[in-house]
Amino acid sequence: MRYKKGDNAEKTIVSGWYNTRMKKSQEIISKIKSLIGNSAKQNDKGKDKKKAKKQDSAKQSKNEFLKNLPPGVKIKRIEVGPKQIIKLVIYAVIFFWLISTLKQFLMSQGVEQVPISQLVTSVKNQEVSKITVSDNEIIAELKNNEKILVTSKESGISMTEILQKEGIDLTKVQLQIDNRQGWKMMGSVLTLVLTIGIPVLFILWLFKRQSGGGAGGMFGFGKSTAKLFIKGKQSLTFKDVAGVKEAKDDLMEVVDFLKHPEKYHKMGARAPKGVLLVGPSGVGKTLLAKAVAGEANVPFYSMAGSEFMEMLVGVGASRVRDLFGTAKKAGKAIIFIDEIDAIGRVRGGMDGGHGEREQTLNQILVEMDGFENNTAVVVLAATNRGDLLDPALLRPGRFDRRVVLELPDLEARKDILAIHAKGKPFTDDVNWDNVAKGTVGFSGAELENMLNEAAIGAARVNKTKIEMKDIDEAGLKVKLGAEKRRTQTDDDRLMTAYHEAGHAIVNFVEELDPVSKISIISRGMALGFTLIPPQKDLIHQTKSRLIKQMAMAMGGRAAEEIIFKDVTTGASSDISHTTNIARDMVIEWGMSELGPINLGSQIDVNDFGKAYMEPSKISDKMQSLVDEEIKKLVDESFIEAKKVLTKNKKKLDKVAKILVEKESLGQEEFENLMK
Repeated sequence: MRYKKGDNAEKTIVSGWYNTRMKKSQEIISKIKSLIGNSAKQNDKGKDKKKAKKQDSAKQSKNEFLKNLPPGVKIKRIEVGPKQIIKLVIYAVIFFWLISTLKQFLMSQGVEQVPISQLVTSVKNQEVSKITVSDNEIIAELKNNEKILVTSKESGISMTEILQKEGIDLTKVQLQIDNRQGWKMMGSVLTLVLTIGIPVLFILWLFKRQSGGGAGGMFGFGKSTAKLFIKGKQSLTFKDVAGVKEAKDDLMEVVDFLKHPEKYHKMGARAPKGVLLVGPSGVGKTLLAKAVAGEANVPFYSMAGSEFMEMLVGVGASRVRDLFGTAKKAGKAIIFIDEIDAIGRVRGGMDGGHGEREQTLNQILVEMDGFENNTAVVVLAATNRGDLLDPALLRPGRFDRRVVLELPDLEARKDILAIHAKGKPFTDDVNWDNVAKGTVGFSGAELENMLNEAAIGAARVNKTKIEMKDIDEAGLKVKLGAEKRRTQTDDDRLMTAYHEAGHAIVNFVEELDPVSKISIISRGMALGFTLIPPQKDLIHQTKSRLIKQMAMAMGGRAAEEIIFKDVTTGASSDISHTTNIARDMVIEWGMSELGPINLGSQIDVNDFGKAYMEPSKISDKMQSLVDEEIKKLVDESFIEAKKVLTKNKKKLDKVAKILVEKESLGQEEFENLMK
């Protein structure tokens, strides 16, 4: 028992000693591992630091090198790409061609083309010092250095065999073999490039050009070329748009719907699928779209209607699918199509409805009417020809809202002028109320252009601020054109003066809007002008006012007939204007003795006044009555103008005489002459 107990004790002592040794060894191993790991990390950090130091030193050395360059020395960056490689190949071909041509030209004087039998005879007679064999061409240099003999051999036999058959000792002939395998290979490659590579590159370039140079290149015909605008990159917002309050309200609702759709969904409302902006050029349709892009916190895709069209049929429809597919993936998005009349015209043309434009329109119709419920993708479109659009495009469910923009009224013009006047220095005498009153009929774009022209005119003469006369001159330039100092005879100037004075006097007597300016200085296509801006924006026109306007328009022709007993071609535009007013009075407005009858198109029209088919013509008898009424109105206006000018002949002479002297008259000067 003791022995066993002692044995167990020994075993216990040994095991305890072993365990302690193992723990110490594990501690040592862990320390070594940690040291190795730390050293490795330190090495990595050291390497990174060394790399950073090398990069910094390289940058510093580069900057020092650039600073130490001599004056006038520039570093040019050389890029190597497909274009550069093609140029190098072309240059190499031209270089080798020039070398070969030059070589043939220099060697042509001492070179003689001979048959191979003559060359062998020369070798037998020991007249040849050296023979060079280049493929099938043999060049022999004579010992007297007078000539070089050139001949050719068959491809299947070597020059050595030819000489041996003739019994010539090869040891007495200096024979050199010129290996041209590399040149032959290069020639084969160049031939391949010229015959296959260049035509292929030309075809690829042609495909790329036909596809518009973008959206996938050769195989990307159907890719959309729409431009994506991101909020924050557009500085234009609704604050920068004035004069179209109703349109702004409609579009602000759309933007608010996309920003906060929950409050509209609670009321059971859905997002408008489309908003169509219709109006004349320059009223701010595209400007509103840019403001929407700046306000909307959603992707805004912009594309012109003409960008859908392509040479190949089906490309436009594919681009429409790609554009709408991209917008749907974004969840909430706005698609803006500018000048939609380029693809949205009434279908059923000469091509039978299978043309590229009509297929593109059909795809737009399908995409706009195929949105899933509550998918917030809104289509915004603009056009100045709403009468050309297809009825299927205009129906609710596609374009739910139609916003009609018109020329700005007085208050709208003031707001527009205030926006575009920012950043331009004006003198204190500028009366913006008078500027707004004197620009009746101007669009927003014309107002912006007027102020820009005023700034250019003031800067041209080194002014520090824009004056009122600069704005007046810019308004005339925008509306009528720049001044033209044409060479005219005294008779021409006198005729123009009486013509313009006739307009102004009839206008004054008939108590129409006051004359702002009379001038015999040529502008645009006119030799002279009488400026009569409306005092206020007119919504309705009365028959009596229209008759007075016709008499005022005929005042120039009447003055010519009274003074010169003859007429000139200068009244052509006045006659056309008067005839158009008379025709509308008879046919459209029912202001003749024929009564309130519409003698125009006799069929239904759409909301924009577009007829769907050729209108039926009125009878020949009724047409003759219409012509008589038009002539009657024009004749009456001409008689009235002659009557007014005959009574005021002295004033007519007075105004015309001063016009010849001064060339221009203002409102106050003219009114003082008429008192």
